[in-house]
Amino acid sequence: MDTLKAILGDLGIPEESLHKDTLLRKDLQLDSTETVEVSLGLKRKLGVSVKLEGWQDMTLAQVCNRVEAAILASSNSKSLS
Repeated sequence: MDTLKAILGDLGIPEESLHKDTLLRKDLQLDSTETVEVSLGLKRKLGVSVKLEGWQDMTLAQVCNRVEAAILASSNSKSLS
């Protein structure tokens, strides 16, 4: 959650408005470009690809769950090779 908050902070969103039940589009008013920027920030900082664009509105907790799943899948695929 801290990494996601930092990325959103880089987009100018105040940390006090970021909670696990905050919706990306409805509450934070992120447009498609900003959503892509969040995805790219997650890839840069955590090394995993998480597509956020095209999905229905998601809470920060849901984004974190997707990131955790991507990290787990990535580590599982590395251990199998």
